[in-house]
Amino acid sequence: MPKLKVDGIEIEVPAGATVLQACEAAGKEIPRFCYHERLSIAGNCRMCLVEVKPGPPKPQASCALPAADNQEVFTNTPMVKNAREGVMEFLLINHPLDCPICDQGGECDLQDQSVAYGRGSSRFAENKRAVTEKYMGPIVKTVMTRCIQCTRCVRFAEEVAGVEEIGAIGRGESMQITSYLEHAVTSELSGNVVDLCPVGALTSKPYAFEARPWELKKTLTIDVMDAVGTNIRLDSRGRQVLRCLPRINEDVNEEWASDKTRHAVDGLVRKRLDRPFVRQGGKLVEATWEAAFAAIAAVNAGASMAAIAGDLVDCETMYAAKALLAQHGSTLLEGRQTGMDYDVSSLAAVNFNTTIAGTEQADVILLVGTNLRWEAPLVNTRVRKAIKRGAKVFAIGPEVDLTYKVEWLGNDLGLLGKLPKAAMDAMKAAERPMVIVGGAALKNGHAAALKLAKTYKLVRDGWNGFNVLHFSAARMGGLMLGYAQAGGIADVAAASPKLAFFLGADEVDFSKFAGSFKVYIGHHGDKGAAAADVVLPGATYAEKSGTWVNLEGRVQRGERAVFPPGDAREDWTILRALSAVLGKPLPFDTLDQLRAEMAKDTPMLGELGLKRFDWSPPALDGKGEGEIAYPIKDFYLTNAICRASPTMQRCSAELIHGQDFAEAAE
Repeated sequence: MPKLKVDGIEIEVPAGATVLQACEAAGKEIPRFCYHERLSIAGNCRMCLVEVKPGPPKPQASCALPAADNQEVFTNTPMVKNAREGVMEFLLINHPLDCPICDQGGECDLQDQSVAYGRGSSRFAENKRAVTEKYMGPIVKTVMTRCIQCTRCVRFAEEVAGVEEIGAIGRGESMQITSYLEHAVTSELSGNVVDLCPVGALTSKPYAFEARPWELKKTLTIDVMDAVGTNIRLDSRGRQVLRCLPRINEDVNEEWASDKTRHAVDGLVRKRLDRPFVRQGGKLVEATWEAAFAAIAAVNAGASMAAIAGDLVDCETMYAAKALLAQHGSTLLEGRQTGMDYDVSSLAAVNFNTTIAGTEQADVILLVGTNLRWEAPLVNTRVRKAIKRGAKVFAIGPEVDLTYKVEWLGNDLGLLGKLPKAAMDAMKAAERPMVIVGGAALKNGHAAALKLAKTYKLVRDGWNGFNVLHFSAARMGGLMLGYAQAGGIADVAAASPKLAFFLGADEVDFSKFAGSFKVYIGHHGDKGAAAADVVLPGATYAEKSGTWVNLEGRVQRGERAVFPPGDAREDWTILRALSAVLGKPLPFDTLDQLRAEMAKDTPMLGELGLKRFDWSPPALDGKGEGEIAYPIKDFYLTNAICRASPTMQRCSAELIHGQDFAEAAE
């Protein structure tokens, strides 16, 4: 480990660290534009100049200079100050004075660093160059005249997203950053380049000219668009969420977020349910809360009740529904609304045991029935990192572009019983083998996948390589709360409940519940509301404090950013009020009381953090058989919020269905 001095402070850094990292370890701030700790080193902005001895008597780029023993680094000498002022002066030669109308205003690295390290005046009076705008799709807005060629977006697209569609053309002053043939960037992670851009060249198209950062209230919460549990910040003004940004969490999402996470927020204010409805004469008509509750009470269901949870529901809502049913003697709970059924007697057998971050350590990965790029884009980026460390990837299922090299074994679950020789040899020789079983393979392949765990010793000291990949934010929390029947939702339908609660469940086959009185508690006028006999308006994930459990069993909580519209209420309060009308009030009146009761019922939900499940897989019969069909047909329209979002509809039309959109000149 090299030892060096930074401004007289002796510091020891890991082997391979750069001088820039050594300076930061010593508490010194080094300005930079092109350098980013998660991307490869480009060394092309020269803003991170420092003076190093021994060495040539000139400033050196600290991002590309390895730290070495006995170096002396100086970050604030007159030489360094003059060099940084010169670099900033060059950067601003062609940069337009767009700050009053630029969406990066208030969050711009160039703006901040020009004040901190710039000269305050320029000696250049020549005309500034102009660059035509580039089209990068419905997510990213471009003003390429502002670009300083830091190439962060190019490196992100190639190294993290795995979609090599952004690059540079031309040389010198004629150099321009553009997408391939100026077409839309097809990555599900393209919105991250907006965060990476240190100037206003790439900004968010849906958020353009909406607000300034100092106007917004910032709320920390959890994303529900998939089961990764991305840590996010919702920025709101008044009663509307205007944008969503990722928060850094090294164990979950690093500092990335998928485009669906970022831009589905414009669906939060559209097609909303903001008052109760009761079906009369075949039509839903507006009603008061009292009338809606009276219609439910009139069913007189007794113990003939069921609750079906949707994909976005928080644990508090599911627990309140469970407690309501329990008071009336029912245990008909189900969360796998599309009809999936698999053994849940051992949570370890349906958990992502390796953990999201642990995926990077695997040396052989077998994907079974999962389109990882759509079901969990941020797990897909971890697989890419594992490949960079030398991992091999095999897959069973229909061939899709996962952004990296995959050896496809075929589309037959029967392959689980006898892997082809190349995959078999690789799994046997692996030190950290990993299997990822998707939802498409669980129903007919769970037993065979569990046998793989035994055959190839996926579970060993310090390593558990057996993983089930859920793609619904509510799934793991629901399984922990008991939202699973032996035969799935078919068992619930077979019981013919008189009263069925659908908790934000829009993907159910409602024809199987034709004889039930259907109560939909949700936030959007989607399929569930259309099929219901009573509609009770609930709150979205942005409008309530809630607990969610991600696919690796990590319990996380989010806070309320805005209030629900109209007469809509938080879901658990609806169930609490309804329980009083049904004659058996639930034993909690506040969120804290509910969480205390939930922790008694399911202790794992009482504390935040990653939960480890003991490896005790069930002994299941059955061989893997049948072809695989991936459950997600359109990445951008997987739930009611997305379907209400104009941005997600545009992404679907353009990126999935190939529709062309003419762009007006700006």
